[in-house]
Amino acid sequence: QVQLVESGGGLVQAGGSLRLSCEASGTTFTFRLMAWYRQAPGNQRELVADISRRDTTTYADSVKGRFTISRDNAKNTVYLQMNSLKPEDTAVYYCNGVVDGHGYWGQGTQVTVSS
Repeated sequence: QVQLVESGGGLVQAGGSLRLSCEASGTTFTFRLMAWYRQAPGNQRELVADISRRDTTTYADSVKGRFTISRDNAKNTVYLQMNSLKPEDTAVYYCNGVVDGHGYWGQGTQVTVSS
């Protein structure tokens, strides 16, 4: 069974930083794509950033210049470095990974940014 487990969420003041981690297990294959999504109360789940097997990245306009996604293929782990955090970044952040044509979700980690 493929499982993804997020960690690193918490409470931080505006302007601060957090680094989220997502560790995948249950497969020996490298994930084709790994991504971070987030969902704030009352909002749809949105793509924050994704990264391909060869480190091609995509970012939502709202986080460009502030967030950085990276991965360690040997560990099947994806990271999200979040800098200059704003209250509007408050959400549950979910890890998603695609391998062998199937997508998998983590359980999410709460990020709260105080003003």
